[in-house]
Amino acid sequence: MNFLLENYTVWKALHIIFVVSWFAGLFYMVRLFIYHTEANTRSDEEKRILQEQFDVMQNRLWYIITTPAMILTVIFGTLMLIANPALLKMPWMHIKLTFVAILLVYHFICQGIMNRLKSKSSKWTSGHLRIWNEVATLLLVSIVFLVIMKTSLGWLGGVTGFFGVGIALMMGIKLYKKLRKK
Repeated sequence: MNFLLENYTVWKALHIIFVVSWFAGLFYMVRLFIYHTEANTRSDEEKRILQEQFDVMQNRLWYIITTPAMILTVIFGTLMLIANPALLKMPWMHIKLTFVAILLVYHFICQGIMNRLKSKSSKWTSGHLRIWNEVATLLLVSIVFLVIMKTSLGWLGGVTGFFGVGIALMMGIKLYKKLRKK
């Protein structure tokens, strides 16, 4: 136990590094899903070539970067909690762990989307995927603000901030759609 406690800052640094890698993988993965889906509008030959390439890119990103980063994020986060179990008594940590659980569900839903795209059975449109990509953004913003602000933000500020970012993201998506149509 002394080894764990003595290396708390190492676990914390590694946790942050792999959180960044995990989110980078999730953000890029959903962008690949969007491009993969939009390839359906191309000629049959272009569509085949593009979608085969996207399958390769998605597999490599998912199994070499994103999923290992997720696993290492959880491992180093767990080591931090073992080294400092007092964190589990703090209400903000309960909320953070709830957001992390939601993020894990998001991760595995993305894996399902990837598998459906590969089998050509996906019903997701590029518009739906653009909105889906913002779910990860909301989770990232929520988790970072929660960890940094802890209790100083308060429930009202946290809820207001969460919905404020969500509304801003949705407005940004609508603006992007309008600009894209022009």
